[in-house]
Amino acid sequence: MLNLAVKPGWILLENLVQDRLGHAAFGTFTALSALALVVAAVSDVGLTQHLTRRVAADSEFLSEHLPTLLPLKGWLSGVFLALMLGIGWALGYDARALGWLALIGLTMLLTQYAQFLRGVVQGQQRFGLDAGLSVVEKGGLLVAVGALLLVNQASMTRYISTRLAAAAVVCGVFSVVVARLLGGWVWPRLNRSGARGLLRESLPLALITLLYGLNERIDAVMIERLAGPREAGLYAGAYRWTDAAMMYLWTVLPLFFARFAHAAAAAADRAALLRVGQRVAAAPLLLVVVGVLMRGDVLFWQFANSTPAELSRMTWCLRLLFLNVLVHGFFAVYSTLLTSTYLERPVARLVAVSIGLNVLLNLWLLPRGGAVAAAANTLVCAVAVSGGYVWLVARRTPTAVPWALLARLAVAFGLALGAWFVLKVWLDNWLIESVLMTGMFVVILFLTGLVTRAELRALRTAA
Repeated sequence: MLNLAVKPGWILLENLVQDRLGHAAFGTFTALSALALVVAAVSDVGLTQHLTRRVAADSEFLSEHLPTLLPLKGWLSGVFLALMLGIGWALGYDARALGWLALIGLTMLLTQYAQFLRGVVQGQQRFGLDAGLSVVEKGGLLVAVGALLLVNQASMTRYISTRLAAAAVVCGVFSVVVARLLGGWVWPRLNRSGARGLLRESLPLALITLLYGLNERIDAVMIERLAGPREAGLYAGAYRWTDAAMMYLWTVLPLFFARFAHAAAAAADRAALLRVGQRVAAAPLLLVVVGVLMRGDVLFWQFANSTPAELSRMTWCLRLLFLNVLVHGFFAVYSTLLTSTYLERPVARLVAVSIGLNVLLNLWLLPRGGAVAAAANTLVCAVAVSGGYVWLVARRTPTAVPWALLARLAVAFGLALGAWFVLKVWLDNWLIESVLMTGMFVVILFLTGLVTRAELRALRTAA
């Protein structure tokens, strides 16, 4: 959770970068970063998730296969860079943009390698250490970019280069930590038959990673190409806050991924874990989403160089995207359950249908609606794919869907939304409203049974 404390500082810093460089320049950077993230699935082919899942279930897996995994990832990284630059050229980017894309790609490779090393830590259930490494990763970038702004030397090339340097330092730190954890350095030793076996086992996870990347990031590329870099920048300004909220899920859900895999033999354990994961994933986001729907405009206070029309478009994008966060808060844990218990293929087909729907909607609406249309399309697709997750859990697993718990979460959201609306009409002061609503939300959690006194007593006893 310490990672969540670093994220707000990074958001505020990146807001300043976008305000100084302009929406159009930052829109191009965002589109290039999104392209790199999508293609980055090639450089991992699901190996990180496969490593986490296998280490959680079999402690001997790491010592046997890590020497083969290291050179395999190196070879795949070369394929990633070539493919990414080829796609960028095919999409019509000029030489300067392709240079930025190459630097972004190198940054992505280093970041992915750091995530791969974190997979070793997560697979061994060392979640406290994993949280600390995550803070180091985000904190290093925060310090580097902050120094760039302090000396007033911000340009897009310097900004991208600074991110690359920070990623290299963080990757080195992670390598040292994992080497100490394993009792020494692991030297690469490629076993061809072992590599083929690992690829066969990890490819279903790679397909899901690629599809999720397309599902989340394709909007940024399509907006920049179809509606222009300025619209892509406006979308990026709103999506940054969305990504921060989703970071909570991406911090929590990998922990449940490892635990679902560890408890794969016990259906009762998975059902209990699902109920816990449902509340842990959704409940904190209910208040956040309500706050954005009521007072999302205050989040753009740093954009002094933006026009009122641009701020209004970013606010509308933000509200639509946070409804998307709400949907993921309710249902992303079901995807985690499915992929951790070897049901990757039906999940992949479901996400592929969602991507197809998103692309069609974007081609139809983006030239006219720009960033706002992209945010609305994202919400429609999130609802569609989440319904599929629930259907798959109900039909393909022995784990029961906790319908009563979902209903309580929905009631809590409705009560919080109504309460904040009353406070807004009565007080019209976002700061006082936020403080009062936080206390009221705790009461709502107890009223709906999402938190009980017995659970609190149990936590105090355990502590």
